[in-house]
Amino acid sequence: MQRWPYLISDHELSLRPLRYRDRAAWQKVRRANATWLAPWEATRPTIESDAPLPSYLGMVRYYNKEGRELRSLSLGIWLRVKGKERLIGQITLGGIVLGAYRGGHIGYWIDQSVANRGYTTRAVKALTRFAFTELQLHRIEINLRPENGASKKVAEKSGYIFEGVRQRYLHIAGDWRDHLTFVAENPNNLN
Repeated sequence: MQRWPYLISDHELSLRPLRYRDRAAWQKVRRANATWLAPWEATRPTIESDAPLPSYLGMVRYYNKEGRELRSLSLGIWLRVKGKERLIGQITLGGIVLGAYRGGHIGYWIDQSVANRGYTTRAVKALTRFAFTELQLHRIEINLRPENGASKKVAEKSGYIFEGVRQRYLHIAGDWRDHLTFVAENPNNLN
């Protein structure tokens, strides 16, 4: 089995941890997509003890710690064109629990300039394959907003099956929002 930092490849697409030196690329793509991503971004409810969000370097340190401890794998989605890599999004296999549950959940975002080209679906399929083969997870969920038709297509094209609705599941865009739950189970672990 591989160890952190994981590298998952699918032809010209690769999933790998963000590095400190990726800061400018990450900030550029996030800035360019801020308005487009805002309706789907997780927010934090107002609680007095909330600490400020970490800097980019703090975020990368946290992602690396979580990856080494196998609690969450946050990976940049990189596209290689003519020998050059470009950051086009991010995907996370989070909430990893082993033991009797052996599962987690996948979340993702993609640069609007490359949306609807199949890259997100390929990234979800690649990470799901990795989770089922390398980590031997049994169940993975994708939870998405009902009005996010593009994300629903990604889940369905990636082989995830609709399981149900979770009322007020996550705090998104300033309020608790309902989510649709899609699930994939490891076909090798169905005993």
